[in-house]
Amino acid sequence: MLKTKWILPLALALGWTSGAAAQYPEKPIKMIVAYSPGGSTDLTARVLAPYIEKNLGEGATIIVENRPGAGGEIGFTAMTEAAPDGYTIGFVNTPNLISIPIERSTKFNWQNLDLLGNVLDDPGGFSVNKEGPFKTLPELVAYAKANPGAVTVGTTGVGSDDHLAMLAFGKLTGVTMTHVPFPGASAVKTALAGGHISLGGMNVGEAMQATSSGSPFINLGQMSEKRVDIAPDVPTFKEQGFDLISASLRGVGAPKGLPDDIRQRLSDAVAKAAADPQFQEQARKIFSPVRYMTPEEHAKTFAELEASLKALWAEDPWTK
Repeated sequence: MLKTKWILPLALALGWTSGAAAQYPEKPIKMIVAYSPGGSTDLTARVLAPYIEKNLGEGATIIVENRPGAGGEIGFTAMTEAAPDGYTIGFVNTPNLISIPIERSTKFNWQNLDLLGNVLDDPGGFSVNKEGPFKTLPELVAYAKANPGAVTVGTTGVGSDDHLAMLAFGKLTGVTMTHVPFPGASAVKTALAGGHISLGGMNVGEAMQATSSGSPFINLGQMSEKRVDIAPDVPTFKEQGFDLISASLRGVGAPKGLPDDIRQRLSDAVAKAAADPQFQEQARKIFSPVRYMTPEEHAKTFAELEASLKALWAEDPWTK
């Protein structure tokens, strides 16, 4: 009995543990991407996964699983409803993760997730087909004013950063455009290349991936304070006289309630992966602008964005 009383406290003090947590990960980890293959989130996930594996330790395996649809709702719901055991993680994208529960009842909320750190900060932008009727932002405004509703804008869904940016641009310039939602950026790019939509609402990284691979696109501008390093030749909207800032944060999360030690191992692995020079070089090659945030910074940013979007929704709902 005396031994039992002191062995357990000593073992805990020394960090001796047993069971699943000590052996984690014992099986492959699923990384859910709430968008279709070929988009910026998907490409980044596939580049980032090996670096998280490396920092989790020998034997760690991450399998990327695409669960596109409903602007990200299908994937976000799957992530939220998974067991909080460390074997399901996924990318969390703003504003969709936050905007969708504001506009309708959902089975997910960002507060139902353990945030593990932000990885990317990708400005919004507009892209057009070279064969289209306008090739600059002023030309877009003139055309849209002369042809109300004729400009069709493809985005990654209702309440996405692309959709909200389209609405903000319309309010700023007094033009009316028609929204066409798609399950992911790759579908937007395909539709734009085929001339099925007039304008692609795409993040700069996604747009640069397309133009660098030979797609017939012109990137009209980026919605950032200053030009990001992955697109030094693309002018900002502000440079062109349109004061509009918009971006999408993309980080990693997991179902709420991870064991403390597993959550710490995962968040440490994400931080080390994001800081790895080899990952950063690969991210530049796929035009993914890296911006790491700690889980605490991540949560603070989400709370601020949620308050802003709720105020916007109360003033002018984006689904009307």
